[in-house]
Amino acid sequence: MDAAEAIRGRALALGFDAVGFAPAALGPEARHRLSEFLAAGQHGDMGWLASHAEARSHPRSLWPEARSVISLGLSYAPEDDPLASLGQPDRGTLSVYARNRDYHDLVKGMLKHLAQFVVSRFGPEVKVFVDTAPVMEKPLAQQAGLGWQGKHTNLVSRRFGSWLFLGEIYTTLELPPDAPHADRCGSCVRCQRACPTDAFPAPYRLDATRCISYLTIEHRGPVPVALREKLGNRIYGCDDCLAVCPWNRFARATDREALRARPELTAPRLAALAALDDAGFRRLFTGSPVKRIGRDRFVRNVLYAIGNSGDRGLAPHAARLAGDPDPAVADAARWALARLA
Repeated sequence: MDAAEAIRGRALALGFDAVGFAPAALGPEARHRLSEFLAAGQHGDMGWLASHAEARSHPRSLWPEARSVISLGLSYAPEDDPLASLGQPDRGTLSVYARNRDYHDLVKGMLKHLAQFVVSRFGPEVKVFVDTAPVMEKPLAQQAGLGWQGKHTNLVSRRFGSWLFLGEIYTTLELPPDAPHADRCGSCVRCQRACPTDAFPAPYRLDATRCISYLTIEHRGPVPVALREKLGNRIYGCDDCLAVCPWNRFARATDREALRARPELTAPRLAALAALDDAGFRRLFTGSPVKRIGRDRFVRNVLYAIGNSGDRGLAPHAARLAGDPDPAVADAARWALARLA
C-alpha cells in the first residue's frame, strides 16, 4: 500500500468524510483574490488577514520545508432546515456550526491522530492547522479535489454540499496530488440573492464588512445602524448563503453527536439570552465556539434581535440593559427600545 492510499484509508477510519492531497503551493488566482479583498478593505477589523497575507498566499512562506498538504473535510450537515428559526422573532438563530461543540477542538484532535499515524508510518515532519493559522484552506481544498470555492466564497462539495469543516496537515512528505475540483456552480446565483445584507459585490467576492457572520462575531463595538434591521434574529453567524445551495440536497445529516444541534441552542428564547451575565453566558456556551466572543458582544446581538422582533413584551429586557457597563450593549438596548416603541 502506498503512502497516499494508507493515509486516505486512515483518515476515513478516523471519521473524516473527505480527504485529498495537494502540493504545498497556491496558484495566482487564489493570491489575486486575497490581494483584491485586502486592497478593497473588505476584511474590516480582521487585521490578522492583512498582517499574515504573505504566509497565507504562499504555504511555504509559513513553512519552507512543506512539500504536500493533506486536506481534510468533516461534514456537519444539519438534520433540519437551518433557517427555520428565522420565522420565530422571539427566538434567536445561531449558525449551524455553533449549535454544539467547538469544531476547532474536534477537528484538531482528529488531525493530531492522523498526523501521528503519518509520522510513525512514513517518518516525515508535519504541522496541523484548523482555521486559526494563515492557511488558505478553501483554495487548498479545491486543489486537493474536495470541492470548489463557490460563488459564496465557501467550499462546495458534490457529496456534502456547503457543510464541511476543513483542516490541513502540512508535511515534508512528497505525496501524489489529486486532481483539482472543477467549479460546478454554473449559472446558479441563489447564494448571492439570499444574502440579507448584499455582502457579495460580485460572484466569488465577499465584502466581509457587510456579512452577518462578520458583524455578529468578528466586529467589535456597535454594528452600523443601517445594517441592524437586516440582522433579523441572527445572533451568531449566518447560514443563508450556505443553506440555499442546491448541492445540499446530496448531503446527509451528520451522525456525529458532538456536531448535532443541542435543543437549547436550536432556537433559544431571546428573553432568556438577554438575561445572561458573564457567568451564565460561560455556563451555557462551555465548549461552544460562541464562547470566544464573550457575553457583551453576544448580548449586543441579542438586543438587535429583540429590536427586530416587533414584540413589545421583550421591551423590559432591553430596558434593563440600557445602562449596561458595556457601551455597545447599552447602545443596542436603547436602539431596541426605540424600535419597539
